[in-house]
Amino acid sequence: MKFTFVTLFQNIVEGYFNDSILKRAIEKEILNISYADPRDFSSNKHNKVDDTAVGGGAGMVMNPQPLYDCLEYLKKQDEDIHIVFLTPVAKQFKQLDAKRLAKKSHIAFVSGRYEGIDERVVESYADEVFSIGDYILTGGELPSLVICDAVSRNVAGVLGNSESLEVESFETSLLEAPSFSKPANYREKQVPKEYLKGNHSKIRTLKIALSECKTNFFRPEQFIKHNCTRAVGFVSSKTKR
Repeated sequence: MKFTFVTLFQNIVEGYFNDSILKRAIEKEILNISYADPRDFSSNKHNKVDDTAVGGGAGMVMNPQPLYDCLEYLKKQDEDIHIVFLTPVAKQFKQLDAKRLAKKSHIAFVSGRYEGIDERVVESYADEVFSIGDYILTGGELPSLVICDAVSRNVAGVLGNSESLEVESFETSLLEAPSFSKPANYREKQVPKEYLKGNHSKIRTLKIALSECKTNFFRPEQFIKHNCTRAVGFVSSKTKR
């Protein structure tokens, strides 16, 4: 799978792929990372990519010409490219999106800077627009990396053990149960005793209970969703009888 980062600051992005799981995936040629700098497509003699906002307002806006030409070039190179813009004024990225996007062959992440990107570029080229949360960052590079990481983990072969995906938070309506490592007793704090007895059925039951407690505390809206789903499943099973 290929990812292209459309960014003015390649150095911010590329260091993330120098270690750990994604580095190994690149070395195995499961993932391919490339970059496109809108400055390289600017028709301005000083390679400017921003200008004042029409209608007034503070700050500068990324103007359309460099991005238009940059994205048009990428589309000519690969007609199957899926172009994603990162902005706080969009739907929030979810795990289901990560799993769906992992089936694409090539995704381009367009990272805005300054006060944002000229909306005409978004309207012309965006296949999807995502936000990673209700807060403002200085640019779209971090959101691009967040989504790239989440998508990559769902690409076959990237994780050493694909079963890891099955028990993680947001694969169901529950958050993941607490994790513990050895030793079982550390600084007089012990792991749950049931974890040590080897009864996998009871361990699974306990983990579900702990997941419910954690979800109810941290994400009550998810807990309500879980209870609703469970109730529907219970009614359906009774109906089938």
